[in-house]
Amino acid sequence: MAFVDRIASAPISWGICEVPGWGQMLPTDRVLSEMTGLGLRATEYGAPGFLPTEASGIRSVLDGHGMSLLGGFTPLVLHDPARREQATAYARSVAELLGAAGATTFVSCPVMDDDWSVPRTLTREEHQHLVRMLGVVDTICDEHGLTQVLHPHVQTVVETSPDVERVLESCDVNWCLDTGHLAIGGTDPVDFARRAADRVGHVHLKDVRMDLVPALMDRSTSIMEGVQAGLFPPLGQGDLPLGDVVRELEQAGYQGWYVIEQDTAITGAMPEPGEGPVRGVEESLRYLHEVVAPSLEPSA
Repeated sequence: MAFVDRIASAPISWGICEVPGWGQMLPTDRVLSEMTGLGLRATEYGAPGFLPTEASGIRSVLDGHGMSLLGGFTPLVLHDPARREQATAYARSVAELLGAAGATTFVSCPVMDDDWSVPRTLTREEHQHLVRMLGVVDTICDEHGLTQVLHPHVQTVVETSPDVERVLESCDVNWCLDTGHLAIGGTDPVDFARRAADRVGHVHLKDVRMDLVPALMDRSTSIMEGVQAGLFPPLGQGDLPLGDVVRELEQAGYQGWYVIEQDTAITGAMPEPGEGPVRGVEESLRYLHEVVAPSLEPSA
């Protein structure tokens, strides 16, 4: 499929997030209707409560809007041997649900603990256990027709450039190339796409206002405060060379999805139908169609 036919979105782009105080939550039917109104035909699972917790219910809701499920973001504690059984059981339950609902991707995110505590550098033994557990999750995903993709993320154990390199070098897990979180953690997303295209199984497209990153990384502001301050503007309106990332991947033969996952928070009144986050996603889509897609065409 052409690049423009592999663009999807995620509920977080409409402000759907489980974090208390994040902002107003739009109704599911409205979000899905606005997605399809923009021509989007696939979505990720989103925060708990956005979609049903049974596969048949997920299929019913999405089928009603002519949409399909790509996968779901799944935080897991994978570095702690004491959490092995719990993490394995949870990964298996999520994979079973996603697979039965027709998804193809399991987006794993290794966190310090269930409260997303500020991460520290893992010990050698903890890192080795993380690598082994990524292999366990790969096996579980295979059993349910899914591909695991590791999501580097702010305030997780795969956050900074050294974290990313350590995992790249020590195992063969596939990756969710999240342009925003890689850049915030100090990894150049263009360089990552160039070096590791064969390991990229999924893409989250974010743009970033890099002037807001230092306060995020020194923990003087939270990710929620950053989002509410405009950390993630519509694609093409921040500081990241997103077109270069896409070109590197497409030239390497990447055929997966590009998910507009532009974290948004509705901090004021509930927007009128057709207003609010949908306008930001519309701007992002326009950038991808009018700026990025033409740049992929061969030169005359």
